[in-house]
Amino acid sequence: MRIDITALRGFLDTGGPALWAIAALSVLTVAIIAWKLWRLTLDGAWMRTRADRAFETALGGASSAAPKHARNLRLRFVAALESGRDLPDALAREQITSVAQSELARLRSGLRPLELIMTIAPLIGLLGTVLGMIDAFQALEDSGGQADPSVLAGGIWEALLTTAAGMAVAIPAAVALSWFEAIGERIQNDLEAMATRFFIASAHANEAG
Repeated sequence: MRIDITALRGFLDTGGPALWAIAALSVLTVAIIAWKLWRLTLDGAWMRTRADRAFETALGGASSAAPKHARNLRLRFVAALESGRDLPDALAREQITSVAQSELARLRSGLRPLELIMTIAPLIGLLGTVLGMIDAFQALEDSGGQADPSVLAGGIWEALLTTAAGMAVAIPAAVALSWFEAIGERIQNDLEAMATRFFIASAHANEAG
């Protein structure tokens, strides 16, 4: 599928600088979403079978051999849990909390720009519409009220175009942001559950010993 660059440029010029800015935000939105999907895939956001097996092994008191620098974030967390096994309880909990916060911060990186785009894209579109309406009514005033209605309607249509474009960018950004946040919350719940079970098992093992 070939894109007519000249026609695209003419379309963007119709909406003025606001439409060009929204077009840039749309490209940035697609890039952020693609990057986040790539990062989540590398971190194993949807792969938990191996991590679950390693965790169950660690829960039983054996070494899971989970690498500390694994790509899968759940495996890294299991390795962190095991590394704190010989530490005092308070120190181990502090270490695990630090690791969990670091992993979750990394998981949520890139969401702030997406949230910003979701907020400003409609505002830029509205600004473009307001400026376009001002131009249209100035033209009507200059013509002494004798402007061709079709020309005036065309100016208004061009002005409203930026609002529609801003919403067209903001809606997918909002959906993607909500989905990524849901993934982050699910993984956070998984890590909290793993830490709780691990410390309970460790406490029982210490009591039995």
